[in-house]
Amino acid sequence: MAGLRLRFRSIALLKQLGPGIITGAADDDPSGIATYSQAGAQSGFGLLWTVVLTFPLMVAIQLVSAHIGRITGRGLAANMAKVMPRSLVTALVFLLFAANTINVGADLAAMGEAAGLAVGFGQHVFTVAFALLSVLLQLFVPYKRYARLLMVLTLSLLSYVAVMFLVHIDWGAAGLAMIGLHADLSPQAATTIVAVFGTTISPYLFFWQAEEEVEEVREDDEAKPLERAPEQAKREFRRIRLDTMIGMAFSNLVALFIVISTAATLHATGSPMCRPRHRRPRP
Repeated sequence: MAGLRLRFRSIALLKQLGPGIITGAADDDPSGIATYSQAGAQSGFGLLWTVVLTFPLMVAIQLVSAHIGRITGRGLAANMAKVMPRSLVTALVFLLFAANTINVGADLAAMGEAAGLAVGFGQHVFTVAFALLSVLLQLFVPYKRYARLLMVLTLSLLSYVAVMFLVHIDWGAAGLAMIGLHADLSPQAATTIVAVFGTTISPYLFFWQAEEEVEEVREDDEAKPLERAPEQAKREFRRIRLDTMIGMAFSNLVALFIVISTAATLHATGSPMCRPRHRRPRP
């Protein structure tokens, strides 16, 4: 009986996960992984404090975004249009669209290059194939099913956790670095620090999570925007808080493992990647 209750609790917990954990996993995209890898390769454990510091900031801003979407039943752009001049909102959305297009292009190219390295050919073919697959999945797969598929695919990020068991890590030094001791604050590290914050706390994630909450309302016949159904607020706020905290914790843990693993391998061995070569932070 105890085992059955535990199973029901696990199922109930899984049902509360969705927008937050998908958004958190999306934060660890190819360009983000490259930024964290660069931080570990160049500065060793010296920038681990940045990953720890971003966690409460991520949770706070993503909670605000999710609440806006769930309370109003509208995305951030639609809510901004109600309190700001439409021309200003249009300009801001256009800038976000341009930045996201460039970022998606970089991510698809990185995916194509990784696939090409794995099979030995077809980098550009894989890039186009991944782009078409992404579009087709969004057009023809129902939101609920696609969201669950994405949530399962986030488990692939656990491969970075496996690295922890394959390399030697000075956990004492890593722990001190996480609380800011022996932090790398050199001028060479300044750009990387900005890049870590830029790639971790990104505007597209705010819009994404708010829109996912809107989709959750649209897909559930019983759900309504909280401004029209305040009796649902207590349950929904609890779900959003749990979902967002788990999602952001998952995202930051993966980022932490990437920095630690590259610090223990590339930085420790003096890899050429350790030479300053910063990526621009995402808008």
